[in-house]
This record gives sequence, C-alpha cells and structure tokens, in this order.
Amino acid sequence: MIRRRTALSVSAATVLAAAPLLTGCGSAPHPGAAAVVGKERITVSQLQSQVADVREAQRSSPEGEQLLAGSAQLGQDTLVRLIQYRIIEQAGRDNGVDVTRRELQERRGQVERVLGGADAVEARFLAAGIAPGQIDRELSVGLVRSKLEDKLGKARTGEVLMKTSDALRVDVNPRYGTWDAKRGTARAALEPWLRPAAAAGPEQPA
Repeated sequence: MIRRRTALSVSAATVLAAAPLLTGCGSAPHPGAAAVVGKERITVSQLQSQVADVREAQRSSPEGEQLLAGSAQLGQDTLVRLIQYRIIEQAGRDNGVDVTRRELQERRGQVERVLGGADAVEARFLAAGIAPGQIDRELSVGLVRSKLEDKLGKARTGEVLMKTSDALRVDVNPRYGTWDAKRGTARAALEPWLRPAAAAGPEQPA
C-alpha cells in the first residue's frame, strides 16, 4: 500500500494521471448512467456537469491552454474519482467513520497553509482536474481514507475498500470501460487503491 509521505498525504492527481482506461469487471450498461455504484447512479449529465466545471475553471486560469491540453481524458478520470468517492464513503459508513464540518475546515486551512493560500490551493487542485467547487469533497474523502487507516491499518483498509467495491457491484457504462475492484483505479497501477483525495500534487508542493 501507499506509504504516507506527509501528514497531508493524498493522491487524486496520481490516480487521475494514471487513468485513461478502465479495466476489469463491469457488466451491462444502464441507460443515462455513466456508472452505477450500489443503488446510486452517476448519470452522464452529472459527469458532464463536473467536467464542465473543471473546463470552465481551466479556461479562466492563466495556465488555461496548458491545463486544457493536459487533460484530454478528463471525462474518464472524473468518473473514476466519483466512483472511488462513493466506495470510500461507504466503507467509512460501514466502519463508523465520518468527517465533521469542523474537521473539513481544519484540513482545508492546513492545506492552504502548506501551499500558500486559497488561490494556490485552487490552482494545484485544478491541475489535478478538480474544480474549486469540488475541493471540499476531495478533502473530505481523503479524511475518511485517513481515518480508516488510523482505525484499521493500511493493509486492512485496502482489503475493506476492495470488499466494499465488490459489494457495491460497480457497473460502468461500456463507453467508459469496466471497473477493476482489485485495483480501484482506471488502469493498472504500481500499487492498489491509491489515495483519492487532494493529490500528491496539491498537498506536496515542490
């Protein structure tokens, strides 16, 4: 499993960078859905809305041209992230782990101190394909993951996430590929279940 590099260590950017194709074990498509996670549908329109928010923020950025050119797989990357959110949140609920608003605010402040302010945080997350309005959920999921590791240990957490993914029977529209519950990512990665929140990019400034 991933080693913790800092107290803030998370890795959405790593997942996003490694996710042009979904691989593994999905099944039949669902009309209007990009994916189904348990009983919850991630609709194509919801996915498109998330992507549109990122694109709008990218176009408004001074580095807009570079950001747009570097995120050709944004739709698939975003879908993988949304699936992972639901799996990790469900694992948290199953194991008595949640995140309070205060904890989220404290984490946001911590990240801002590390990176040098709110604008720097938004820029770093945007480079990972996450719009400003999507940052809080990204951080919240990261906190759930961290709490699971504190409670269960890293190895056990990985097992729990895989079992949760299996139990939810993630089903991805063939337009986007199929889901691999063992890896929990969009393609083969060096290690399974890379951390989903706040990115080695966002929380580990050079």
